[in-house]
Amino acid sequence: MTAPASLPTRRLGATGPSVSPIGLGLMGMSDLYGPTDEAESIATIRAALDAGITLLDTGDFYGMGHNELLLREALRGRDRADAVISVKFGVLRGPDGSWNGVDTRPVAIKNALAYSLRRLGTDHVDVYRPARLDPAVPIEETVGAIADLVTAGHVRHIGLSEVGADTLRRAHAVHPISDLQIEYSLVSRGIEDEILPVARELGIGITAYGVLSRGLISGHWSPERSATDFRGHLPRFNGANLERNLALVEALREVAADKGVTVAQVAIAWVAAQGDDVVPLVGARRRDRLDEALGSRTVVLDERDRAAIEAAVPAGAVAGERYDAAQMAHLDSEK
Repeated sequence: MTAPASLPTRRLGATGPSVSPIGLGLMGMSDLYGPTDEAESIATIRAALDAGITLLDTGDFYGMGHNELLLREALRGRDRADAVISVKFGVLRGPDGSWNGVDTRPVAIKNALAYSLRRLGTDHVDVYRPARLDPAVPIEETVGAIADLVTAGHVRHIGLSEVGADTLRRAHAVHPISDLQIEYSLVSRGIEDEILPVARELGIGITAYGVLSRGLISGHWSPERSATDFRGHLPRFNGANLERNLALVEALREVAADKGVTVAQVAIAWVAAQGDDVVPLVGARRRDRLDEALGSRTVVLDERDRAAIEAAVPAGAVAGERYDAAQMAHLDSEK
């Protein structure tokens, strides 16, 4: 086996690990985006590692453990040090795939980590984070429990996901937070008002997911395509909202064409250009999509490019919320 390629690195906040400038999100390989090809998923993870991607993001509830087992298989025979494994926990699922709330009690955290370590086949997780804020548990208790696991050597760094600025401050006061995982893209820019400035004040990095808005601004979605997976429940993929949003994509396509790159590449490059403290996560499920995403690393955006991109997709121009009303209510970041 040849040694993995080397990419420039970015650090997840002032206290977090150094990682590749783009990460791979694994959720879609197990859940929510329709049928998957396990062999292709494993090949895609290995191709990412070979290309120098080190940050691999998973969750214990993605496919009810399937995603962690998939990652374990992909890492088989590899040097554990080549991967920075980020795990989200706390979301409760049923055997029918139902979503049953969040549990981040300290005793539940230790239990969840024990199972994750076994499924992943490792003795530590590099970044461990609650997927959502548990309204029944103070964030100080949640972070304190993870801090105990850091002391014990089972977790290296503490991250958070989809929390607001106040929660970020309270958590960071208990233990340094390496990074905040949150949706950030050309069409999801809500963090810029308050959350991103507070993260920067505290030295907390951003791992940006949804950089292509679940495929909406990838350049591969067409008006004729029906969202038959969970995206069918998302306002941005339906009716007049979809028509308006794809018009934004077509405007972005013109900008991309002028630079000789794809829509996806310019959208990813825009997120990466928001600061060295921002690491885009791409949800590529196939090697061809991974190759396209990796091509964003060579896209250099000057001030003229950025102006053209933001004229094509102005802040606030997207039609529809990120999630339906019920799911939006669970986002501390949107309150």
